[in-house]
Amino acid sequence: MNKLVLGLFLLPTSALAEVCDKVRPHWTPGTGQTAWGEMIALMGTPPSLTLLLLSAIALRFRHEWGALIVVVLWTMWASLVVFSGADGDIQRMALQEGCIASPSLFIAAVAAISVGMIVYVAPPLGRGQNSERD
Repeated sequence: MNKLVLGLFLLPTSALAEVCDKVRPHWTPGTGQTAWGEMIALMGTPPSLTLLLLSAIALRFRHEWGALIVVVLWTMWASLVVFSGADGDIQRMALQEGCIASPSLFIAAVAAISVGMIVYVAPPLGRGQNSERD
């Protein structure tokens, strides 16, 4: 009987939902967050929207240095998302409650955007650039 009572205390309850009010204010209790939903939530933040706009500008003008700066900023933002609060109690409790999920799909999208930008703005390899001169 004691084990059952102890087990009930370990389950996520509405007391833990208080942490979800801080992390995700508009989260509906009882609904789990998926990686897709987490990516949408992270892409909807002001830093991500700003970086998407800067990415579009760098791609539009094919600016190599601008794209490099935006890729570095994307890397810093993704690192901040992943490592901020990674060892904190709020992050752990929010994961247990289910109001946040793994940011792995967000990281994959940031990586795809970054690689795509670098490949698109890179100067084209012309004929004979890699060949030896006689």
